[in-house]
Amino acid sequence: MRLHLWTLTAPAAVAALGGSDVQQPLAVKPSTIPSLGFGTWNLDQSNISEAVSAALQAGYRHLDCATIYGNQKEVGKGIAHGLEKAGVKRTDVWITSKLWNDHHDPRLVEKALDQTLSDLGLDYLDLWLMHWPVGSSQAGTKLDYLEAWHAMEKLHKTDKLRNIGLSNFSPDQLRDIIKNSDTKPAVHQFEMHPYLPQQDWVATHEDLGIAITAYSPFANTNPTYNSGGDDPPFLLKNTDMVAIAAARGCTTAQVALVWGMSRGYSVIPKASHANHIKENFGALGCRLHGGDLDRIDDLSEKYLKRFNNPSKDYGVKLFDGLEDS
Repeated sequence: MRLHLWTLTAPAAVAALGGSDVQQPLAVKPSTIPSLGFGTWNLDQSNISEAVSAALQAGYRHLDCATIYGNQKEVGKGIAHGLEKAGVKRTDVWITSKLWNDHHDPRLVEKALDQTLSDLGLDYLDLWLMHWPVGSSQAGTKLDYLEAWHAMEKLHKTDKLRNIGLSNFSPDQLRDIIKNSDTKPAVHQFEMHPYLPQQDWVATHEDLGIAITAYSPFANTNPTYNSGGDDPPFLLKNTDMVAIAAARGCTTAQVALVWGMSRGYSVIPKASHANHIKENFGALGCRLHGGDLDRIDDLSEKYLKRFNNPSKDYGVKLFDGLEDS
């Protein structure tokens, strides 16, 4: 399964978000993003380069990075090694990174991009996302994204970027971007898993022609969320997930990934060990039945939960209008 990042507009969807005019995006050729990616958030510090290289050798052709992860130099070494060992070209791999909050000042945006390219050892990114709709400075943290987006638009015209997009935006914030800019986001990345399916939000992006990448596809299995696994239970140990995996000859991790990909977007699981890297990639060979997908869909009725919401830390309201905000 592959997602297509179209540069066409969707007038009806724009109108639904409050836009009065049809947007005229830059003339960028349609691109293709592999549906199964490899995430680099919170990789084991002891073997970051090895893990990234192993992912490329296992067959991954989509890597997700970010400045704030603090590991892009190590990721870059892994990319170089993995490309050589796998015998693939840079152009065969989709690489995403993200602008961090402390560089939303338009004067700092290109500097941030150049540092990312240098750290990763790349000449260009396939996709650069604004990580959050907030900017931080010595004066504090506040909602701040339009001027930074306009700076990203200018860089989009250069050879440094193929696509630009957003991460963790609310419906109102996405509407604001669409109404007040020339370039429609190619991709929107946000948290999504069976405990947070956000079906209406997914449908909105489909109408707009904006592709989605889902982070944290294993939900509270991510140790960063400090979930005790009781309420809700760890997704990969959920009895329904375990039963479906057993019936289909897959692992629960593969089931979670297939559920996401079947909904028409890309997923970016992370893993530090070779066996888990290969296991996750094996999701491409896992087949679920319609009843399995329906059963997974029903999990959110009991366990609806968003795990990544730094609204209190930032002192701003995030995800307004979305599930479990």
